[in-house]
Amino acid sequence: MNKRGTGISFIAIAALLFSSKYIAAAIFGSNVVSWDEELFKAMLSYIGNPLSTMSFLSLLIGIVYIGWAEYEEIIAKKKANSL
Repeated sequence: MNKRGTGISFIAIAALLFSSKYIAAAIFGSNVVSWDEELFKAMLSYIGNPLSTMSFLSLLIGIVYIGWAEYEEIIAKKKANSL
Protein backbone atom coordinates (compact mmCIF):
# COMPACT_ATOMS: atom_id res chain seq x y z
CA MET A 1 0.00 0.00 0.00
CA ASN A 2 1.35 3.42 -0.85
CA LYS A 3 1.60 6.33 1.58
CA ARG A 4 -1.61 7.99 0.38
CA GLY A 5 -3.59 4.80 0.90
CA THR A 6 -2.09 4.37 4.35
CA GLY A 7 -2.96 7.96 5.23
CA ILE A 8 -6.55 7.55 4.07
CA SER A 9 -6.78 4.31 6.08
CA PHE A 10 -5.62 6.07 9.24
CA ILE A 11 -8.13 8.87 8.68
CA ALA A 12 -10.91 6.29 8.24
CA ILE A 13 -9.81 4.60 11.47
CA ALA A 14 -9.94 8.00 13.19
CA ALA A 15 -13.51 8.54 11.99
CA LEU A 16 -14.51 5.08 13.19
CA LEU A 17 -12.96 5.61 16.63
CA PHE A 18 -14.48 9.08 16.98
CA SER A 19 -17.97 7.88 16.10
CA SER A 20 -17.70 4.75 18.25
CA LYS A 21 -17.41 6.93 21.37
CA TYR A 22 -20.81 8.49 20.68
CA ILE A 23 -22.35 5.20 19.63
CA ALA A 24 -21.10 3.54 22.83
CA ALA A 25 -22.57 6.35 24.93
CA ALA A 26 -25.89 6.03 23.12
CA ILE A 27 -25.94 2.26 23.67
CA PHE A 28 -25.00 2.77 27.31
CA GLY A 29 -27.98 5.08 27.77
CA SER A 30 -30.45 3.14 25.66
CA ASN A 31 -32.52 2.12 28.69
CA VAL A 32 -33.02 5.72 29.88
CA VAL A 33 -36.60 6.96 29.67
CA SER A 34 -35.83 10.65 29.14
CA TRP A 35 -32.76 12.17 27.49
CA ASP A 36 -31.13 15.52 28.00
CA GLU A 37 -27.79 17.11 27.23
CA GLU A 38 -26.31 16.72 30.72
CA LEU A 39 -27.23 13.05 30.87
CA PHE A 40 -25.55 12.40 27.53
CA LYS A 41 -22.43 14.29 28.67
CA ALA A 42 -22.37 12.08 31.76
CA MET A 43 -22.57 8.98 29.58
CA LEU A 44 -19.73 10.31 27.42
CA SER A 45 -17.60 10.90 30.51
CA TYR A 46 -18.32 7.33 31.60
CA ILE A 47 -16.94 6.08 28.25
CA GLY A 48 -13.72 8.02 28.88
CA ASN A 49 -11.04 9.65 26.78
CA PRO A 50 -9.06 6.77 25.22
CA LEU A 51 -11.26 6.68 22.10
CA SER A 52 -10.88 10.42 21.58
CA THR A 53 -7.14 10.26 22.14
CA MET A 54 -6.66 7.35 19.76
CA SER A 55 -8.85 8.95 17.08
CA PHE A 56 -6.86 12.19 17.31
CA LEU A 57 -3.59 10.26 17.11
CA SER A 58 -4.82 8.27 14.13
CA LEU A 59 -5.93 11.46 12.39
CA LEU A 60 -2.52 13.03 12.91
CA ILE A 61 -0.74 9.95 11.58
CA GLY A 62 -3.02 9.94 8.53
CA ILE A 63 -2.35 13.61 7.81
CA VAL A 64 1.41 13.06 8.19
CA TYR A 65 1.34 10.14 5.76
CA ILE A 66 -0.60 12.13 3.16
CA GLY A 67 1.73 15.10 3.60
CA TRP A 68 4.74 12.83 3.27
CA ALA A 69 3.38 11.37 0.00
CA GLU A 70 2.71 14.84 -1.40
CA TYR A 71 6.17 16.04 -0.39
CA GLU A 72 7.81 13.07 -2.12
CA GLU A 73 5.79 13.74 -5.27
CA ILE A 74 6.85 17.40 -5.32
CA ILE A 75 10.51 16.40 -4.90
CA ALA A 76 10.20 13.80 -7.69
CA LYS A 77 8.62 16.38 -10.06
CA LYS A 78 11.39 18.88 -9.31
CA LYS A 79 14.04 16.23 -10.07
CA ALA A 80 12.26 15.28 -13.29
CA ASN A 81 12.00 18.92 -14.40
CA SER A 82 15.65 19.65 -13.65
CA LEU A 83 16.91 16.79 -15.83
